[in-house]
Amino acid sequence: MRHGQSIWGALLLAVFCASANAQILIGQTAGFSGPVAAGVKETTDGAKLYIDMVNAKGGVNGQKIELLSLDDKFDPKLAAENARKLIEEQNVVAMFLNRGTPHSQAIIPLLDKHGVALIAPSTGAMLLHQPVQKHVFNVRATYQREAEKAITHLATIGINKIALVYVDDSFGADGLAGAQKGMAAANLTPAVLEKFNRSKPDFSKIAPMIQQTGTQTVVMIASGAAVVDGIKAIRAAGSQAQIVTLSNNASGGFITSLGTNATGVIVTQVFPQSMSFSLVKEASDLVRANKDIKELSPAMLEGFAGAKVLVEGLRRAGAKPTREKIQTAMEGLNKFDIGGLEVSYSSKDHTGLDFADLSIISSSGKFRR
Repeated sequence: MRHGQSIWGALLLAVFCASANAQILIGQTAGFSGPVAAGVKETTDGAKLYIDMVNAKGGVNGQKIELLSLDDKFDPKLAAENARKLIEEQNVVAMFLNRGTPHSQAIIPLLDKHGVALIAPSTGAMLLHQPVQKHVFNVRATYQREAEKAITHLATIGINKIALVYVDDSFGADGLAGAQKGMAAANLTPAVLEKFNRSKPDFSKIAPMIQQTGTQTVVMIASGAAVVDGIKAIRAAGSQAQIVTLSNNASGGFITSLGTNATGVIVTQVFPQSMSFSLVKEASDLVRANKDIKELSPAMLEGFAGAKVLVEGLRRAGAKPTREKIQTAMEGLNKFDIGGLEVSYSSKDHTGLDFADLSIISSSGKFRR
């Protein structure tokens, strides 16, 4: 009897351990080092805020989520290789929160080949929205929507000498399309229209042009370090033009890197900042309870919102989520309230949200509406 009881106890212990160790593997490739490192860290920190809370409560359907994050150094080729490793070698059931437009393009063939969903890519690239990418589920609005809203705002307050400066890659071209749509609607033409090399940004010719044309506002469609260098060059050339950039730079790290040039820079936003949204309040409460994070940044909120959508997709996929079940669950997500904003998908629409707003960096180094 004792022998039987000991066997039964051992079996129960084995089952318990297997359950305790059960994990849902989620893959992420992003530039944890390189020009967008500050923003990537903050979006990931925001996602982990929510994932850690879910895991602390027992996980999803009894399984804890493990986020496997690889550094692609903001290199599209490395992003593709990282995605391959995560999908083919680590057998992740979904990809999550990658960063960058050309980087997203690089991993889509792998998503399609293996039937893996990519949830909440940290990019507003239109190519991820139209035509619909079967395995990509966007949460945030497009760059084109942001850029168009920024131009519309500038035109409304009487700004008519606007320079468009953009990085020479698919991200730059995408944001430029939105800015040009806004310019056309306001019957404006750019005072300066110039692109620069992504690998070796050089503003030595662009900055003097901005000064000489009397440009009032410069819309810079580029990532972190390039925008910082561009603003330095513009100020060194003697121009005090207003600077506007997109939400890919909506991080506390970006503000820090700007130094004395931060005050007055306008940054578009794809998530609300008001506590009247329960999404913002929920994230803020978790930040206050976390001694390692000082405050909630817009970049963190993007990661937090993405994690809420990810977790809901996993929950709906059932006790043993597979790649196929997650795909089906995501496409069935309809009017899912993430805290004052509703996310919906179907087989014909993977857009998620269309929210866009503007913020300005205050003298105290904070994003203000």
